[in-house]
Amino acid sequence: MTEAAVASVVPGVPTEPVTSPGARKRGTVWKENARIFASNRFALVGLAVLVLVVLFCFVGPLIYRTNQTATTLINANLSPSAQYPLGTDPEGLDILGRLMVGGQSTIELGLAVAVLSTGFGALWGAVAGYVGGIFDTILMRIVDMMLSIPFLFFAVLLATLLTPTLPLIIAAITIVSWPSTARIVRGDTLSLRTRDYVTAARGVGSRHLPLIRRHIMPNAFGSIVVVGTLTVATSILIFTAISFLGLSVPPPATNWGRMATIGIQHLYDGYWWELWPAAIAIIITIIAVNAIGDGFYDVVDQRHKGRSG
Repeated sequence: MTEAAVASVVPGVPTEPVTSPGARKRGTVWKENARIFASNRFALVGLAVLVLVVLFCFVGPLIYRTNQTATTLINANLSPSAQYPLGTDPEGLDILGRLMVGGQSTIELGLAVAVLSTGFGALWGAVAGYVGGIFDTILMRIVDMMLSIPFLFFAVLLATLLTPTLPLIIAAITIVSWPSTARIVRGDTLSLRTRDYVTAARGVGSRHLPLIRRHIMPNAFGSIVVVGTLTVATSILIFTAISFLGLSVPPPATNWGRMATIGIQHLYDGYWWELWPAAIAIIITIIAVNAIGDGFYDVVDQRHKGRSG
C-alpha cells in the first residue's frame, strides 16, 4: 500500500515521503551554500548579468534576425540608426546581430576551456597529491614544464601551421590552462589525504582511484569550482588577445575579440561604433564571471572556517 493509502486507514501516519538523514543533510548544505552565495550582492548581480548575456547571445538571434553571411559593401561602416541600432561593420554586416553571433563562440569557448582544463587539471593534481613520492615529483615537473611554455609563441605557431578553428583554439587554450588548476588541487589533496576519513577508507581496503573519486575530489570541489569559474574569464581574455595575432575563427564566423580587433583598425577613421560594442561586452562578461567566482569563493571560505572551527 502507498503511504497515502495507509494514512487514510491509520490515523496519524504522515503522507510526506520519508527522507533519509543523508538526503536532508545534503539539502541543508546546498541551502546554506546558496544563502552564503546570495549574501554576496555583487555575485548575485554578476549571475543576473551573465544570464542576460547568455540570453542575448543565444536567444537574441531568434528575435532580432540578421544576415551574417552575405556582405553588402554598400552598407559598410554605417553609423547607428533606427535600421542598424549599433551600425554596420566594414563588410556591411549588422553589428548588433554580429555581437550576438560573436558572443556565442566566445561564451562556448570560455565554458569549454573551463570544463576541460579544470576537469583534467583537477584529476592530475589529485592523483599527484594523493600518491606522492617520486610519482608526484614527475607529474609536477611536467606541470612546471607546461607552465614555462610562452603562450603567445605557442598561439602564433598554431596560427602559422594550422587553420584556426574553434575546437583547435579551445584545445590550445586548454593546454596552457590546466597546469595552474593541477597545482591548486594538488595543494588541497596534500591536506585532504591526511584526514581521518581517508585513512579509514584506506584501512577498509578502498582502492586508490575510487578513493580519490569519492573522498578527495568532492572535498576539493569548492576550490575546483572557484578555479573553473575564473578560468572562464581568463579564457575569454586569452581568446581576445590571440585574435589580434590572427588566431581566430574563420569568417563568416566571428567572436568578440575579432570584432574588437576590426574596431581598433578602423577607430581612427571615425568609425567608433565598430569597437565599443564588442569591448563593452567583453568587459561586462568578464566582470560578471569574476563576481560569480567571488561568490563561490565566499562559500568555500565559509566551509573551511566551519571545519576549522
